[in-house]
Amino acid sequence: MERTLLLVDDEENVISSLVRLLRRDGYHILRASSGEAGLALLATHDVGVIITDQRMAGMTGVEFLSEVKTRYPDTVRIVLSGYTELTSVTDAINRGAIYKFLTKPWEDELLRAHVTEAFERYEMKRENDRLSMELQAANEKLRLINSELAQRVEDKTREVLRNLNVLQVSQEVLERLPVAVIGIGDDGVIALANQSARRLYSASQALLGEAAAEVLPAPLLSSVLNQMCCNKTLQFSCPLADGREVKCWISPMGEHSASRGVVLVIDAE
Repeated sequence: MERTLLLVDDEENVISSLVRLLRRDGYHILRASSGEAGLALLATHDVGVIITDQRMAGMTGVEFLSEVKTRYPDTVRIVLSGYTELTSVTDAINRGAIYKFLTKPWEDELLRAHVTEAFERYEMKRENDRLSMELQAANEKLRLINSELAQRVEDKTREVLRNLNVLQVSQEVLERLPVAVIGIGDDGVIALANQSARRLYSASQALLGEAAAEVLPAPLLSSVLNQMCCNKTLQFSCPLADGREVKCWISPMGEHSASRGVVLVIDAE
């Protein structure tokens, strides 16, 4: 960034000497012959460091820098004056209105070093402010993300609970059906069986997890296996082990879910 330096002194020869000394360091130098003129320049320029004399007509250097601190607190403020003004600026130094008090006549290299240090201080403060703003923005973004994530989790939890409730209701309805319902996966294992199915094939058999070939009679099992590769519902009659003729329906699974296999419905009434 460009380093802008403001020199305020009502003695033109002092400002000229400072300009000759400091322009070699590449500063953009502004000049003002009074505190009022300095405030006018500050209103239109981004100034990092100010060097002002103490004894000036109208507004003193301390009064000028006190006003600058209020309006532009980030600026680094330096008084360059004689030893006789030291007492008058001590209070301003203690109140933070002045960063350094340098005396006239000055040592060229020491003054240049002080100005360089002042700009480094100013730029470090600006960089810290920038990083602080970025951190605040990142924290706000993180807060919004966390809030959105919490809302998604809440919505998902509500959806899961709703689906669980629907599943429980569906399971109860399934258990109360007067017909036997058996779900058989494409691996030939029984994955679902309601109460009527358990009664039909003996309560001693759990059915769930059993191989359909171990439970179903051969004619019915043959129909089930044939229907595994079809996409239509098959309706037919089939005898049970006790000789009763029952109505059967076999429908493929997968139309409304990722399940694979068939649903076997048996009306033994």
